[in-house]
Amino acid sequence: MTDIQAPTTDNQAPQRTPLYQSHVDSEGKLVDFSGWELPIHYGSQIDEHEAVRTDAGMFDVSHMVIVDVKGAQSKAWLQKLLANDVNKLKMVGKALYSPMLNEQGGIIDDLIVYLSNADETEYRIVSNAATRDKDMAQFEKVAKDFDVTLTERNDLAMLAVQGPKAVEKLIQAKPSWAETLEKITPFVGADLTDIEAPNWFVARTGYTGEDGVEVIMPADAAAVFFALLKENGIKPAGLGARDTLRMEAGMNLYGHDMDETISPYDCNMAWTLALKDERDFIGREALVNNRKQAKDNNTAMKQVGLLLTSRGVLREGMQVTINQGTDNEQTGVITSGTFSPSLKNSIAIARVPDSLSEDDNVQIDLRGKGKFVDVRVLKLPFVRNGKQQFA
Repeated sequence: MTDIQAPTTDNQAPQRTPLYQSHVDSEGKLVDFSGWELPIHYGSQIDEHEAVRTDAGMFDVSHMVIVDVKGAQSKAWLQKLLANDVNKLKMVGKALYSPMLNEQGGIIDDLIVYLSNADETEYRIVSNAATRDKDMAQFEKVAKDFDVTLTERNDLAMLAVQGPKAVEKLIQAKPSWAETLEKITPFVGADLTDIEAPNWFVARTGYTGEDGVEVIMPADAAAVFFALLKENGIKPAGLGARDTLRMEAGMNLYGHDMDETISPYDCNMAWTLALKDERDFIGREALVNNRKQAKDNNTAMKQVGLLLTSRGVLREGMQVTINQGTDNEQTGVITSGTFSPSLKNSIAIARVPDSLSEDDNVQIDLRGKGKFVDVRVLKLPFVRNGKQQFA
């Protein structure tokens, strides 16, 4: 959910996760990312990408913000705060992905919420590092009207273990986890206190389009756990591979594919909007009204994938030209672009007019010199579970 190049905005030195020394010892190339010193790769971004697609890799995501929510009105607070509805969480450990909107219906952040107890009085939020300050400000602003306590868990670390053999190798490293790991399904987590120790938690979630889990643990246990996973054949992977993997999987990157000016409708997140009842969440009225207006005046946008089969690389910010030179010429924009290691071609996520059809001619001026090249428009994702998703 975060960018691979997001430097700090002031002169403060970047923070370090509990796995900093583990990255140094593993020869990781460290960069400043959203105010954190994290590995962009450990020698080969391509090898790390391939490891996750075909075997197993792990990412340090300890920079993510973990907030525990407690109180009699925790559920009501989250129902006001989020566009998706935590009422969908019917079992402890179940996860919900949701945008958090501003009053104008734009996306402040995208995050995951877990139900922590059966009484629906305890939850856990995992959100983006780059948006920490504005997220916390929004949490606290809305919480003033509710009986709820928010606790940021800086004492925890987090590792994403991803790939078709991720669970198999994790069980090899932690045999006592086998029954739990085989039981949890996608977007479900489990407390490992009784199996491992307090403050250990595992969930079948990730940001790569592959099977795998994300493990939350005490910060002081992270380095030993990282070393154990390495010993069991799980390859350390950096921010570079994380970005190419999430792009192939068609997953949004906050600050690029979406931000406070972008509606969930414009970035393939309409499925996260719980609008069937009359629940009054922040941004609902503007969200619905703006979408209707955009549909009425033909300014509605949508998200698509672009595939370039000729030479060149699609980059963020490039203009997408539709039906160039005709009376029906329109434009869009690439919001994320890269070279796909799995497809061996350049791919992009783009925001284009909602009226775009299969018959339209779509082109990119790669070098800004008026030389347009054709691109293929595809429904996202490009790759999922190691397989190309288009013919």
